Amino acid sequence: MQPTIIAVGELLVEFVSHQKGCELHTLAEYSGPYPSGAPAICIDQAARVGAVTQIFGGLGADNFGNALIERLQSNGVNTSGIARFDNKTTGVAFVSYYNDGSRTFIFHLNNTAADALKDTSSTLPPGPLLMHISGSSLGNPNLRAAIEQTAAEVISRGGELSCDPNARPELMSNPDVKATLAGLISKSSYLFPSESDLSYLYPGESPQEVITNLLKKGTKIIALTRGEQGSRIYSNNKDPLELPGHTVDEVDPTGAGDCFCGTFLAMIAKGESLEKSARYANAAGALAVTERGPMEGNSNLPVIESFMESNPAKTLSSGKIQNLSEH
Repeated sequence: MQPTIIAVGELLVEFVSHQKGCELHTLAEYSGPYPSGAPAICIDQAARVGAVTQIFGGLGADNFGNALIERLQSNGVNTSGIARFDNKTTGVAFVSYYNDGSRTFIFHLNNTAADALKDTSSTLPPGPLLMHISGSSLGNPNLRAAIEQTAAEVISRGGELSCDPNARPELMSNPDVKATLAGLISKSSYLFPSESDLSYLYPGESPQEVITNLLKKGTKIIALTRGEQGSRIYSNNKDPLELPGHTVDEVDPTGAGDCFCGTFLAMIAKGESLEKSARYANAAGALAVTERGPMEGNSNLPVIESFMESNPAKTLSSGKIQNLSEH
């Protein structure tokens, strides 16, 4: 039986600056409201790829909330776990880009409907569960508590956790956030870190050392996301899979990692092979950056397959990655 992929966390809409380098300070044109929030982007993509999905979060009883919930419902996400609040507004984010691709954000999240979420563990769907967690959701104490409670319930029912650490330095300075994230990582079957995530979380250790230790302690699959370079997939007793990325014209990178996670988890949940799941996730992540707006580049299987045919992955350089099981 295919597990239901669930997510708990911030739901918001996003406004994106069209002018690079305005730093959310000088006058510029913006577009939005774009449906957003890392858990929403991931779960929307998983649903588009054919997974059974459900999301838990909070939205205001306003048109920003309507825009987000209607998008999720139109793509097949079960939104019965979303609470609507008459006395709170939907969370909002503003983002601006620099020429080097880095971003600056302003979030209006605290004390909005986005952080009004309570314990969701008693309303989880029946059957097997796979819960995906984004580290960016852990900075808010209300969301952090709800995520921890839900994760504990999922594990008690024999379900599995997936985690994208998304270890932003401003979050990691909070010892409660870092401790919670470390605990969730230790319990996760699937991890989607970048090398910078591993550096923030495990200072003094090389990425290879961290990955080796995590696999020894029980993590099933680690997908090291590498942006335009693709991904590297690790599992115990198998050679790592080196999967190149695709060349695209980048418009907006926000949400690409969430899109990768949603695709990968959906394919795995449906019983696809590790290699196929990763290849499709690479393609979906590349597609995600070609549209302005964090969820506008999400895609379904026919779109992903057409893209892979017309825009094949870049050729890998020769050489074998060392098998971690040889250590």
